[in-house]
Amino acid sequence: MRPHDHAVIVTRPSRLLAARWVRTRFDPAAFGLAPRDRLDATAAGPAAGPDRRAERRAVAEAAYEGRWRPAADYVRAPGSDWDERWTRLEYLAQVAGADDRWLTDWRSAEPADGDAGTLHARLLLHRAWAVRGAAYARDVPDADMRQFQAQLPAAMAAAHRAADLAPENPGPWVVMITAARAMSYSHSQFGDLWRGLTRRAPHHTGAHHQALQYWCAKWHGSEELMNDFADRAVSTAPAGSLLPGVYLHALNERRGRRGVRSGVRNTRDRAVLADAARRLETVPAGHEELPRLRHLLAHRLGEAGLHAAALEEFRRIGPYCGAAPWLTDAAGPAAAFDLARGLAARATRG
Repeated sequence: MRPHDHAVIVTRPSRLLAARWVRTRFDPAAFGLAPRDRLDATAAGPAAGPDRRAERRAVAEAAYEGRWRPAADYVRAPGSDWDERWTRLEYLAQVAGADDRWLTDWRSAEPADGDAGTLHARLLLHRAWAVRGAAYARDVPDADMRQFQAQLPAAMAAAHRAADLAPENPGPWVVMITAARAMSYSHSQFGDLWRGLTRRAPHHTGAHHQALQYWCAKWHGSEELMNDFADRAVSTAPAGSLLPGVYLHALNERRGRRGVRSGVRNTRDRAVLADAARRLETVPAGHEELPRLRHLLAHRLGEAGLHAAALEEFRRIGPYCGAAPWLTDAAGPAAAFDLARGLAARATRG
């Protein structure tokens, strides 16, 4: 974030003029941006390195062949890097979702293994949520909601057992706080679980994403509680962490009049956004999850009128535009992405 990058908010008439400039005069290369004919709407960023892809493929193939030890070694390899360990467990949950016989064998062979127990709890929760779907509660059929609620206690109990097996591992607690949201835990009950989790991993990114959902207005909190939670996540994030990205997701949850998403609103919002951007600059450039956050960050920086910072993010993103928020735009991801970076470019002209 450049110190002199003050906010310049674009009004509707001036935005229409700027959009015309983007269509007729914008030359991406003149601003250090990828040419239009290279835009790639199939991906958010570069593919994972070949070694990482090969490792995942080997783990999945071994599992489908009935060999669970490569999966066990894979999830244990990061040691106490709990964010990476959770990312790997989430991948194993995808593998087990297709065929979990290998997980059953693992749990039978090593009944005291906390990773196997956590994966089992995560899989139970995933299956329960698959019944419910992603719709608002009012739109979920009553029979599906009853089945969903009936399956949740088993997932919670499995997570508690996994936590007993691996007292230092925050993974079971991530499952617990996710289930707690669906089970309508009170603020006090949820707070007890959250303190248990953060004693083990105070800056766990996946856990913060789940907790953000608990605190948002559509679940068990309010916009004020959600905003306070997201602000603290940014201000306490250690260097190199993706945790500030939680704030970008909080902006997606904001609703203004008539339930319309409202995003960045005022000077304080812009200050927190700028802080999040500065902190995300410390994340290693090759981090696999970073590109998706860059897209959200570029969008929000432009929305906030921080155009120079937005333009810098677009340069870092390169030609990739297969990510939110561009994917849901009626104009198509490439057109939406090109308009956003063009608007940023026009606003930064001397």
